[in-house]
Amino acid sequence: MRTQFRVFLALLVAAGVLLPIPANAAPSLLEVQARVRDLEEQATTAAEGAQEAKVQLSKLTKTLDSVQQKASQQGESVKQMNKVIGAIAADQYKAGPLSQSLELLFSTDPQLYLSSAGSLEAITRKKSEDLKKFSVATQRLNATTFTVSDKLALVKAAEAKFKRQLALANSKLDEAEKLLAKLTAAERERLAKLNADQENTDLRNSRAESGKYAGVSGRSGTAIKYALEQLGDKYVFGAAGMTTWDCSGLTMRAFKAAGVSLPHSSRAQYRYGKAIPKNQLQPGDLIFFGKPISHVAIYLGPDRMLHAPRKGSQVKIANMNMGRKPYIGARRL
Repeated sequence: MRTQFRVFLALLVAAGVLLPIPANAAPSLLEVQARVRDLEEQATTAAEGAQEAKVQLSKLTKTLDSVQQKASQQGESVKQMNKVIGAIAADQYKAGPLSQSLELLFSTDPQLYLSSAGSLEAITRKKSEDLKKFSVATQRLNATTFTVSDKLALVKAAEAKFKRQLALANSKLDEAEKLLAKLTAAERERLAKLNADQENTDLRNSRAESGKYAGVSGRSGTAIKYALEQLGDKYVFGAAGMTTWDCSGLTMRAFKAAGVSLPHSSRAQYRYGKAIPKNQLQPGDLIFFGKPISHVAIYLGPDRMLHAPRKGSQVKIANMNMGRKPYIGARRL
């Protein structure tokens, strides 16, 4: 009976009534597109982690330079004091077992005692002060040396984090490239056209919408105006103008035009300004996404934001849905 059933299925397949289903069906072009975008988003997240490490590294390096300069100055001071202490030790050695103070104490000449006691006391006090200063300076130098060691360890840790995050970002992009390499030339061309058509549509819509936000005044208005002038510019990791941007590079430059200094990192920017509840957002507020934070945009109005999204995209106006990156909070500068 089973044999007859198999023969029956084979006849149906041969007749085209049933088509055999491949064990590992190739993903559709849209599935490949979604997967590539997901990898690009992961790469963007890692790249923002690298930017945060870069900001930390810059601050730590400046601190280390300052502490090292301080240690150098303190070391020179201790060196000079050491000469004074050496002179004190030499004087003590030359004085022999019976110091000048003891000689004076056992002197039988009252006039000599009275005339020399004041100056001897002053000399002794001066030596004591020199010894105390040397001790304090040495302790400070030791403390500063320990600080240099600590800061140096932090700098090395920040450097390692930067390299790790950058390597992770590149590995995600490599994975996306390998996925694209499995497509035929015709499929890659179709996918490129799909992406280009979407980006062109987004840009047309962004430019048509941009006029709505021309009336925003003050610092926020200046930042928005600057960012809107970059519509259509390409996203590039770590870029901050003048024709390519990443998310925090765009917000950093936009607010610099408005007189506000920000670091080039979404996570670092989240520590600036005043926290704002979502239901009190105003145009020009910075809004943040991702756990950990890996994206920043400029709020324009209800569910609308201006940002540089990811590799393969461009500066645009979009809704506030970042997919896998949840909304985290907002800051007003």
